[in-house]
Amino acid sequence: MRQKRIALINDITGFGRCSIAVELPIISALKIQACPLPTAILSVHTGFNNYFIDDYTDRMNNYIDSWKLNGLEFDGIATGFLGSEAQIEIVNNFIETNINSFIMIDPVMGDHGRLYASYNKSMCIKMRELLKFADLVTPNLTEACELLGIAYPSNGVISDSRLATMAANIAVKTRGRKVVITGVTLDTDDDSSITNFVFDNGNVNLITSHKLGSDRSGTGDVFFAVLAGSIINGEEVVAAARKAADFVTRCIAYAEELKLPWNYGLPFEEFLTDFN
Repeated sequence: MRQKRIALINDITGFGRCSIAVELPIISALKIQACPLPTAILSVHTGFNNYFIDDYTDRMNNYIDSWKLNGLEFDGIATGFLGSEAQIEIVNNFIETNINSFIMIDPVMGDHGRLYASYNKSMCIKMRELLKFADLVTPNLTEACELLGIAYPSNGVISDSRLATMAANIAVKTRGRKVVITGVTLDTDDDSSITNFVFDNGNVNLITSHKLGSDRSGTGDVFFAVLAGSIINGEEVVAAARKAADFVTRCIAYAEELKLPWNYGLPFEEFLTDFN
């Protein structure tokens, strides 16, 4: 018997509570060894006016080679922000050599109907190629539309029937047939609700939470970390998604209480012992 471990392929950001800086402590609190594979190192995330960034592309293959030479294996591989076509290709090759791992793809490409400034259409097409390995995919609505090459709804609101079709169309491109479309506003919701749409091999579940405040950086990373760790621990995707949504809600409520600026992220540290 050995402790489970997840390789976290994402950037490391010093301040702002996002990416690996969020995923590592949460996954560790879930009693899983978290093993970072950095794509970049940032002083603060790009939601701040001034940031330092060190792109790690040229060192990723040497880093991975060391893991291979040491015979390391992973129960799960979780991908996050990938900054170039070259990085997506490196991740593709890494997954191919760890094909028995549970592969979790968070296709971080954009939000609110817009791609991030560092992304372009050719990178989005490249990201779609990773879907063939995925046991779980967690796009937001913008990313789900990009993965399918369809238009984003003009008002950002969508029906559950259309979401079901989109999730099914993404699922057939994957090997695991598990898709969670995160942070969606349904046409039946009011402005105070937000839904995570869970598709698991044809079964659909809607996990709706009360929406507090405005968007905060790193919220998706917190949700993804709890979801990924819980699944690797053997929980079904619906139960894991519900746990993740509940955890995020508690963190957001505390952020509102503290009156944190949006780019300071979620104060998840307060609740890590909830996993014990």
